[in-house]
Amino acid sequence: MLNSAPVYVYKSLLKPLLFLKNPEAAHHFTFSLIKTFFNLPIAHAIVKSTFGLDDPKLEREVFGLKFKNPVGLAAGFDKDAKLIDEMAMLGFGFIEIGTLTPKPQEGNPLPRLFRLPQDEALINRMGFNNGGVLAAVDRLKQRNSDVIVGGNIGKNKVTPNENAVDDYLFCLETLHPYVDYFVVNVSSPNTPNLRDLQEKEPLKQLLQAVKSANDKKPNPKPILLKIAPDLTDGQLDDIVEIVQETEIDGVIATNTTIDRSNLSTSPTEVKAIGAGGVSGKVLAKRSTEVIRYLHQKSKGAFPIVGVGGIYSAADAIEKLEAGASLIQVYSGMIYEGPALIKNIKKGLLAYFSR
Repeated sequence: MLNSAPVYVYKSLLKPLLFLKNPEAAHHFTFSLIKTFFNLPIAHAIVKSTFGLDDPKLEREVFGLKFKNPVGLAAGFDKDAKLIDEMAMLGFGFIEIGTLTPKPQEGNPLPRLFRLPQDEALINRMGFNNGGVLAAVDRLKQRNSDVIVGGNIGKNKVTPNENAVDDYLFCLETLHPYVDYFVVNVSSPNTPNLRDLQEKEPLKQLLQAVKSANDKKPNPKPILLKIAPDLTDGQLDDIVEIVQETEIDGVIATNTTIDRSNLSTSPTEVKAIGAGGVSGKVLAKRSTEVIRYLHQKSKGAFPIVGVGGIYSAADAIEKLEAGASLIQVYSGMIYEGPALIKNIKKGLLAYFSR
């Protein structure tokens, strides 16, 4: 049973308004709306009663962390840690900030975010636009909620791949006291040559460096790797080997795809948009395939966070059955609205109670 009133309000009133704006302007408008409304004196009780759903059956312990529920907000929505307390009020079990880089950067030229309503998908070529890791730390110091926060880290565009490890280590060092886990992002298609770091030897060296620096801390944090859905089976075999060899804590599968073959939107329209990674419903099948392959190949040796095309409880359950321990949403929330989180948790409760 859907959480019908919030779904109606979003799909009938707010979503049509937002979809009149270009996607990035709509994103900034949504941020302002959330920041303003959620901090009104009466808002906390209203939001919690509307979107909250806590139950011990939803709790999960994964890579040494205790999650109130397995539904997380994927990286990219709150890049700069501006809305952690507000998004926590929507009932997320964890929130991933970033991708953060050592220095602030503008990202790619506008426009760089596009909707494909026919496919319920997005194309983005944001390019790690963020205010830099130091500014994010200043905000993290001020947060009040106890929601689990992950730090998704990357390299600056101007940093050559041979020096990439320095950027990741700087972000690790700076963020370490303020986040609960780290995600090494080498899978965005929107930073030139970044995906080259997914090749076996560069990736192994990068993860070993990050893991070594983390292990020297008095309280090491879980280290995860975020991978692309466009890897071959042979490359996925390498991922399994590298994760086990470097002893990092898990994998996030998957980032956006550069594959356009499954889109029903006009090829002319898609071509006019240009480069970028596709997210949304069209990614669901491939991300699930990657999760299943990694889980089976590794014999469940490490946790997997499933992300890609989750628009319902059934989609979330499919990811869990494929081998994911946790799931994340982003595009689904754009198309379905914030009630999606509670509706997924309702579905999971029924599934876990069977």
